[in-house]
Amino acid sequence: MTGEQWLLASLAVLAASFVQGSSGMGFALIVAPVLTLLAPDLLPVCVLILMLPLNAYVAWRERHALDRRGASWISAGRMVGTFGGLAVLALLSAQALSIFVGLSTIAAAVVTWFIPAFTPGLLAFIMAGLITGVTETATGIGGPPMALTYQHRPPAEMRATMALCFLIGELISLVFLLFMGKVQMLHLSAALQLLPALAVGAVASRFVHTRIDAKVMRLFVQAFAVISGLVLLIKAW
Repeated sequence: MTGEQWLLASLAVLAASFVQGSSGMGFALIVAPVLTLLAPDLLPVCVLILMLPLNAYVAWRERHALDRRGASWISAGRMVGTFGGLAVLALLSAQALSIFVGLSTIAAAVVTWFIPAFTPGLLAFIMAGLITGVTETATGIGGPPMALTYQHRPPAEMRATMALCFLIGELISLVFLLFMGKVQMLHLSAALQLLPALAVGAVASRFVHTRIDAKVMRLFVQAFAVISGLVLLIKAW
């Protein structure tokens, strides 16, 4: 990355780690579209690598609120869904992947506006895992399905459970991507360059995560997702 690209990407990572550390979601929704515009060859590996320390931190910080049953079933579905994500990566060109990211990001945000309140059960957990496996492996974006599942649960439970599921899923995706030869030194180098910004945003979220209005944060993430997705679609076409 050039100096200008690094600065813009760092600002996105800092904001995204703060948002996810505070609300439990939003990192990939913010970072993936930005990286797609600046350095698309970094997706999805760089995003997956960056999310490892972030989600490990959030899961440990709020381990008292973890939904172990939900995390187990989501992770099981996530394992199966990984193969679908690998197929998407193998079949889509860079332009098609940009369109896929844009459309899936907008669709996920729009769905969250209309879905009624519900208590997640076994089917919801498995479906969230399956869909997350496809989208996160292919694009680095995996938050919307799990956020939909836990959006009506206590914020601490959502943050802790999503963080653990993300952590497990990212490790699974990276192992598969490594065996496919998709993990390269440029991904590791870019992640290391962006790590300081990630740390600043994550630590800053510690001071507001118990006081932040979850509804306001969710609306912010949704709005940003729609705008980012539209920018990607316009650029791709």
